[in-house]
Amino acid sequence: MLQMRTLRNDKGFTLVELAIVLVIIGILLGGIIKGQELIKNAKYKRLYSTYREVIAATYTYYDRYGKYPGDDNTVTARWTIGLNGNSNGYIDETVAVWCAAGNGGENCAAWQDLRLAGILTGATTDTDGRTAPTHSFGGRVALLRTSAIFGATYNKPFSVCFEWLPNEVGAWLDRTYDDGIYNTGSTRGNADYMVNPDQTSAQYTCIEG
Repeated sequence: MLQMRTLRNDKGFTLVELAIVLVIIGILLGGIIKGQELIKNAKYKRLYSTYREVIAATYTYYDRYGKYPGDDNTVTARWTIGLNGNSNGYIDETVAVWCAAGNGGENCAAWQDLRLAGILTGATTDTDGRTAPTHSFGGRVALLRTSAIFGATYNKPFSVCFEWLPNEVGAWLDRTYDDGIYNTGSTRGNADYMVNPDQTSAQYTCIEG
């Protein structure tokens, strides 16, 4: 009898208590979702800031030496290391777009030149100095004159490209800072952003310098 009375006297949660628990869970979930959204927005803004920083660095170099990094034909006379460019007014893609340690070509030498000049931080050697920096979504940054997506008649000195962007991020860049169409204007992608927008494929996006 004592055991039965004990069971009858046990209490569960009231509706008010359950409601309070649900409200707390909702607040926590809302905070997590909001936090993720803030992180995502910060990465988006950081991506465009990277573009602006590379542009500023490149033109700072040009103002100082009268030539673009990578295209500069007086590098070895100035620093004894590095690669001389052909001084044709463009940062040419002569080897790999996405520069790794030791790659040659004006587009890879550009990173070393900017570091030798103290405009960008990082290694200055003939190997690691030519390694491309990365952006907020983890891919590499390229600095070069690319006709691959701007066309054979592209006559800008260089553009800034971002490797391995989620398709939706490429679309955001184009929509926010250009016309939103992947193959026209000053911001272009190598494929349509709106095809599988939630995926990261071999997508890259370039913005004119």
